[in-house]
Amino acid sequence: MTAASACAILPRVGPSKREIYAGSVERNGNAHVVAMSERVIRATSVVPALGFSAGFRDAALLGSDTIRAGDTLSLTIWENVDDGLLSKQGLNYTQLDAVQVDGDGYIFVPYAGRVLAAGNTPEAIRRIITDKLADQTPDPQVEVRREASNGASVTLMGSISGQGVYSITRPTRTLSAMIAAAGGIGIKPEVAQVTVIRGNMRSKIWFQDIFSNPRYDIALRNGDRILIEEDSRAFTVMGATGSQSVIKFDTPSLSGIEAIAQAGGLRSNAADPTGVFVFRNESAGIASQVLGTPGLTGTQRMVYVMDLTQPNGMFLARDFQIRDEDLLYVTEAPFTQWDKTIAALTGSLSTVNRLSDLGQ
Repeated sequence: MTAASACAILPRVGPSKREIYAGSVERNGNAHVVAMSERVIRATSVVPALGFSAGFRDAALLGSDTIRAGDTLSLTIWENVDDGLLSKQGLNYTQLDAVQVDGDGYIFVPYAGRVLAAGNTPEAIRRIITDKLADQTPDPQVEVRREASNGASVTLMGSISGQGVYSITRPTRTLSAMIAAAGGIGIKPEVAQVTVIRGNMRSKIWFQDIFSNPRYDIALRNGDRILIEEDSRAFTVMGATGSQSVIKFDTPSLSGIEAIAQAGGLRSNAADPTGVFVFRNESAGIASQVLGTPGLTGTQRMVYVMDLTQPNGMFLARDFQIRDEDLLYVTEAPFTQWDKTIAALTGSLSTVNRLSDLGQ
């Protein structure tokens, strides 16, 4: 077996640093290979921002006393006569239970007819009914109570302790209060995302931002759908690292040095600290800023090179932001391949010697 054939079959974790550079656009390849720098970090530090739009943030709290379609009311009517219009014999009051506000927002009260309830408070409804009955019975007294608020509700789904439909009440008119009423989230707060769907509007936010920024603790509206889910972003690690795997993000942002640490660090007996690569499909706009080449179109294949042996190499790796679907690849040190070559040759010669001994 020749040295060339031995090298051809050597096992390795992936391409060498030289092979990656050979695939660059400058060498007629199809990827832009770019050394890490402060300018590159500034151009690529575009982490997708999460947050509620103005349509969500500017909505005022629902009035806790406002009646809505679907609410259930209870009415008590007193009459100042022994034989009233509504009361039974021997009684001077009438109890009307479970009076539901219909889809048009009205309730029906005997002798008062259809009364608009939706949009009014119980006090306003009391005055309306009193005025309508005043012409038919002397000095009527009316009490209106809301028994149940089925008209304004939200739906909570996903990684939350109590999925279901919840009524919006005075204590649960905001997002954080409603999540708490449902038992809280069932995943780590650092990776929890909250999506609110309201009609044709949809916005997503980090769970922790609800508490760090009060304006994101939005007022809820009837029909809101709230979805709690875990961050689905992940990056892939290959090469001379402690592990070869797909790793999920466990924080809203992740630096290059943190990604290396999560992968188990560089293998001290194999890794080349000058050859830490991040493979990424970059948008044309960002790629143009990185390369200083305006007019690029379409997604660009980018390979960012981190040299941890440089004086500021560790700082650059700390400041560079890893993104969803990135591939972090660490090349093997040149001596590693040399050791493998020597081992292959030594093993081959030993095998030939043993065969020769057997033939004698």
